[in-house]
Amino acid sequence: MRAVILIGGMGTRLRPFTLATPKPLLPVLNRPFLEYQFQVLSRHGVREVVLCTSYRAETFRRVFGNGRRLGLRISYARERIPLGTGGAIKNAESLLRGTTLVLNGDVLNAFDPGAFLKFHRARRAEISIALTRVKDPTQYGLVLTDEKGMVRRFLEKPSWDEVVTNAINAGAYLFEPSVFAHIPPGKPYSVERGLFPERLAAGARIAGYVAPGYWIDIGSVEAYLQVHLDLLQGRAPFKPGPRARALKNADDARVTTGAGTKIAPFARFSGSVSLGASVRIGRGAQLSDCVVLDGAFIGDGARLERCVVGPGARVGTHTVLGPGTALAGGSSVGDYSQL
Repeated sequence: MRAVILIGGMGTRLRPFTLATPKPLLPVLNRPFLEYQFQVLSRHGVREVVLCTSYRAETFRRVFGNGRRLGLRISYARERIPLGTGGAIKNAESLLRGTTLVLNGDVLNAFDPGAFLKFHRARRAEISIALTRVKDPTQYGLVLTDEKGMVRRFLEKPSWDEVVTNAINAGAYLFEPSVFAHIPPGKPYSVERGLFPERLAAGARIAGYVAPGYWIDIGSVEAYLQVHLDLLQGRAPFKPGPRARALKNADDARVTTGAGTKIAPFARFSGSVSLGASVRIGRGAQLSDCVVLDGAFIGDGARLERCVVGPGARVGTHTVLGPGTALAGGSSVGDYSQL
């Protein structure tokens, strides 16, 4: 089974961090986010991956190459214009064969593709959609299935009085080769708003598989921070890496540090903190549940809580960055400021 990963989006909800770096390449604990999804695929025997690129397409090839260092065979299908989810898959058709696993590149879904495929084949489905359960289904499109797991209806962002399930599209699909004939070539097209409801209306067999395990969409700054916290706190089945460690000046904190990072005396950490490479943390600074990316400078006595600091940013002496702050790479906040 080959996997195709959709990574062509511009990541507008994650600006300013995606202005220079595509969302799937943003570092999570100092590794490109997409590498965690590669881990899932490799763990379950998927070795061939097609990346559907558009925004800053050349960056992916520079980072991953042919995939050899990751134990994968990576191919690329570049969109000259943004084609949407369906158009991107159609654009990659010549690189695919047999039943194809399709993944959204901004989702970390720690599920078992083999179990998904078994479910798909048992129901003789043309399309299968992986589902996940969420606490607030009104923020998503719901997928209603019958007792056998066959999709009966799609419901986009319902009000609470319309909610009859909390199962949403998890951004992973299985397509039989026959599906490609129903996707128009060379133009923008959405599988979520076009292909799925159209095929369901035509009587196609579409199955909905509730995938157990960790799931997160990193499409927002809040979610980007949350995936760091989840990995460091052990809520996701991925190891933080060899540089995740408890520090003497941490209050039961879990901290990961990149190469060349220096921490001045009396700096303190609490919760979960990810520090990139060549970061400088000033004397007496206090950091709690935050992400500081490569080359950033945090001044003496600064306080950071539930925020993300971009690469090369400078935070002044005794400056306070509060929850929800997203400081762009290369920016500077003066001494004694509060955001």
